[in-house]
Amino acid sequence: MPRVALVTYDPRPEPSKDRDLPVLVRALEEAGAGAEAVCWDDAGVDWASYDLALIRSTWDYSWRAAEFTAWAERCAEATRLANPAPVVRWNADKRYLGELAEAGIPVVPTRYLAPGDPADLPDDHEYVVKPTSGAGARYAARYTPDQHDTAVRHLTRMHGEGLTAMVQPYVRSIDTGGERALQFFGGGLLHASRKRAVLAPGTAFDATKVAHPGLEPWTPTAAELDVAKRALAAVPNAPELLYARVDLVDGDDGRPRVMELELVEPNLFLFLHPESVPRVVEAILAAAAAPQGRRTPGSTPAPPSAATTPR
Repeated sequence: MPRVALVTYDPRPEPSKDRDLPVLVRALEEAGAGAEAVCWDDAGVDWASYDLALIRSTWDYSWRAAEFTAWAERCAEATRLANPAPVVRWNADKRYLGELAEAGIPVVPTRYLAPGDPADLPDDHEYVVKPTSGAGARYAARYTPDQHDTAVRHLTRMHGEGLTAMVQPYVRSIDTGGERALQFFGGGLLHASRKRAVLAPGTAFDATKVAHPGLEPWTPTAAELDVAKRALAAVPNAPELLYARVDLVDGDDGRPRVMELELVEPNLFLFLHPESVPRVVEAILAAAAAPQGRRTPGSTPAPPSAATTPR
């Protein structure tokens, strides 16, 4: 019987917000596996006792990035880790968007301001400031040019905590077309969803935000699938991916651009797509059964098939 650790975090004093976790534990157990939800920073866990450690909801990792990536390296030495440690390290810093742009992938234009850099902010368009290591819109806010002083205070706060900032134009299409998330698992498209804009005007960067407002199922277009597949193919160690989420928005030209790649701990939204649970379980069991050293079945997209062609 394969043993699978579904890796999460301890959000105490609040309960975990991962609605998918108990569903996956139960489905894996019904499929004959031994499945447990395990906190990544629990020093008492014997990772070598598992056939697979599957990162699911380690949603505090972005504020503990160095500690988390060091854990990923240790875990990968003890057992199979999905996604692999090199992917985790690469994806934990959103400066990867620059690498994707250099590879010809359409991304939201991004500049980076590290601690010590001058506050070079736009003066002719609305923009977003957020950290290169962040999730759930934490430390993210949108500004107009006349809010320069407020944005500088935001930068100063982040730089004081050693964080590098990203500066992006605010993509206005999000206000009408939303942001689409294409989920890949075990070698192909799993499902997709769309959400409304997260960053409301005037919301402070350190305010609590709803990460996925207005979430609904989505059928991706051929153009969205094309961009998503190209982006995933450009990821280092792409054949080793087990899962991925590609977040897309429309640029000023109406064509999809990559907002983010979520390769560490993307929410799968299985509560919105319960029909996807059997495929996820099948892919997890295949990864757990694969001998160490053999390529884990990954989410590098295959040519379109009945499972991946938009309806």
